[in-house]
Amino acid sequence: MLNPFYQGELTEAGCDEAGRGCFAGPVFAAAVILPKNFSNPLVNDSKQLSEKERNKLRPLIEEEALSFAVASVDNDEIDSINILRASFKAMHLAIDQLKQKPKLLLIDGNRFIRYKRVPHRCIIKGDGIYASIAAASILAKTYRDEFMLRLHGEFPHYAWNTNKGYGTAEHRKAIEHYGICKYHRKSWHLYSKQSVLFVHR
Repeated sequence: MLNPFYQGELTEAGCDEAGRGCFAGPVFAAAVILPKNFSNPLVNDSKQLSEKERNKLRPLIEEEALSFAVASVDNDEIDSINILRASFKAMHLAIDQLKQKPKLLLIDGNRFIRYKRVPHRCIIKGDGIYASIAAASILAKTYRDEFMLRLHGEFPHYAWNTNKGYGTAEHRKAIEHYGICKYHRKSWHLYSKQSVLFVHR
């Protein structure tokens, strides 16, 4: 069972992202405020859960959360501002949408760009320590996976239905063969200099 809260006085929101290391697609982030009586032994870092478990937990989190929001930043903006800033921007956009305003932010990781005047705490591997961050990781991951499944219908040869845009051997091989498409992160330099590049529009 993860820790329910970092402290007991201020309303806190857990924040996490998904898709930071992907070759293609947007980065997603979620912010979640859980009630004081929240308790679910299955909630954990999304990477420690199966796809089936994540999809089962998502509606439970959405139903029980006092407030939650999910936002994304697309691959073009990632190329423009870099993935770290894009991850922080996605978190800010998610926090913007919360119906209840948090007084403290719990951020998974070791860095963050301050959101307005709201204090925050950066917690390394926080998605395996605090329930609100874990819940945010589950929402960010499931929403992003769902989005990549839709993109797979447009470019099925990259197998985004299975790799979700991550740099698997299958995905790398498809890039070598087909080149990159409009959803790939161009700043990642995903193809070899010897390859002939065909950019799909």
